[in-house]
Amino acid sequence: MSDDDDQTLGITESKEYATGDWYAEVCQKAGLTNYGPEGMSGFIVARPRAYGLWERVQGELDARFKDTGVQNAYFPMFIPESYLEREKDIVEGFDPEVAWVTHGGHEELEERLAVRPTSESIIAPYMSQWVRSHRDLPLRVNQWASVVRWEATETKPFFRTKEFLWQEGHTAHETHDEAWEETLLRLDQYEEVYEDVLAIPVMRGQKPDHDKFPGADTTTTVEALMPDGKSVQGATSHHLGQSFAEAFDITFSDEDEEERVAHTTSWGFSWRSLGALIMTHSDEQGLVLPPTLAPEQVVVVPIWQSDTKDEVLGYAEEVVDDLEDAGVRVELDDRDERNPGFKFNEWELKGVPVRFEIGPHEVEDGEITAVHRPDGEEVTLDRENVAEGVQAELDTVYAKLFAAAEENIEENVRDADDRAGILGTLGQHGGYVRTPWCGDEDCEDEISEQMAAEIVMVPFPDDEEKHHDDVLEGDAECAVCGDDADETAYFAKSY
Repeated sequence: MSDDDDQTLGITESKEYATGDWYAEVCQKAGLTNYGPEGMSGFIVARPRAYGLWERVQGELDARFKDTGVQNAYFPMFIPESYLEREKDIVEGFDPEVAWVTHGGHEELEERLAVRPTSESIIAPYMSQWVRSHRDLPLRVNQWASVVRWEATETKPFFRTKEFLWQEGHTAHETHDEAWEETLLRLDQYEEVYEDVLAIPVMRGQKPDHDKFPGADTTTTVEALMPDGKSVQGATSHHLGQSFAEAFDITFSDEDEEERVAHTTSWGFSWRSLGALIMTHSDEQGLVLPPTLAPEQVVVVPIWQSDTKDEVLGYAEEVVDDLEDAGVRVELDDRDERNPGFKFNEWELKGVPVRFEIGPHEVEDGEITAVHRPDGEEVTLDRENVAEGVQAELDTVYAKLFAAAEENIEENVRDADDRAGILGTLGQHGGYVRTPWCGDEDCEDEISEQMAAEIVMVPFPDDEEKHHDDVLEGDAECAVCGDDADETAYFAKSY
């Protein structure tokens, strides 16, 4: 079966009733992914269309990082076991997921090498070499790389794969407060990319202490709610305190020539964002992409009969030229062998935000029929002002996508004040359940054992008031154990 024949089948699974199968089908039929070779479960191939999306997200983040003092570097993918062991929490936190190299060619290695599950243990030793004085601070480096975590979970492209692409930033600072400001700056940038590029609203806060990054003081997070009621950890930014600096001797001489230990951070954003993008916006016709990321923002489909072909094609080509001159990513679909209906379906499957339909009537009237991908709305544009007109339509499409995602999250935060309420709400509705919590991990375990749900976020202390409303009013009690509660927890099922 050819790719074109496969695409004529469209999407056969239901997003609402068979979300996992629907998602896998969109990834395959929209030309995003293939699964890895037989015998390598958990790995995927990102096809050019998917990798192009990642490159655009990467470009958005990379520009933000560089504007705020970050420089890119690259470190080895293998980490000596002795390096990992210098930070005991890293070893304990990642040990079940670490892939090990024991041989180089036919020779057994003297020391096992870990395939990086994260890079603090290989980057920190070099940061210790580069930092000598307070004048060397702050030090900010980032790398774009892949990591491997040997999870025993079912493969879900972009959401759960043993190898995935990401960036990881690492910084060193003189003081605790400077490191905390850095932690929040990166979280701000992640939030911007989700909301201003991916058209996905997020909630932000921190992870419970028992779920923070191994060795960190605080792990902050942005969380996105999917249409099926599950949460996605969109990105994390970690205030590492001085634990890594002490383990790897990242010290500096202050202005008084006193030796001090640095405060460090790390922060990461992966191609899980693409999974959130696909899951949030796409539908049962296929992929839906925001104009900010779409490889083709506009596809122009000329519609002709034999006696009008030259006139219609000439008109369409002029429109394409104008759009290209205005910086719009545009594709002209002038294939003879496919009818307009097939072309419409194919480009809908691929997620192009706006389709231009141009036939004899449009040529005669000096107009263009524009169709929005998310909902099929038709708009008539003036040919003479097409460059300005299409930008307004692209902005409108973005606004539609964001509004739908925003409505989903606004309608799916619910309160519960006892254990039965948490379980019942999660079971019936999914989404986020906001509840008073005592801070004890055992109370989370009681829920997760029955519902496969967890605390995905706790509001920052400064944000507590705007999150809890009446949740913590008066003498609030933990919804699970009944002890005093001084935190608000957001429970959810998650990817």
